[in-house]
Amino acid sequence: MALMDLLLILILAGFLGFELISRVPSQLHTPLMSGANAISGITVVGAILASGAGENTLTVILGTAAIIFATLNVVGGYLVTDRMLRMFTKKKQEK
Repeated sequence: MALMDLLLILILAGFLGFELISRVPSQLHTPLMSGANAISGITVVGAILASGAGENTLTVILGTAAIIFATLNVVGGYLVTDRMLRMFTKKKQEK
């Protein structure tokens, strides 16, 4: 696939993602974040496979960058979800 086609797909995906996130009500952010974490997990596996193939240097560099960014997304998603769940737990009453 030509580089311009891939760039067009990246731009359209970014635009679609921005529109989707901006229109989701705040009550649905946690389930959406869980879905995004699952997709990022799949991205990590695909990036490991791509960078492990080692066909050329560019593939290894892009695969390694994808592993790093997808891992940051997964870890950040879990940290935000944990913080949100702690916000909804009842605090223990002190005696």
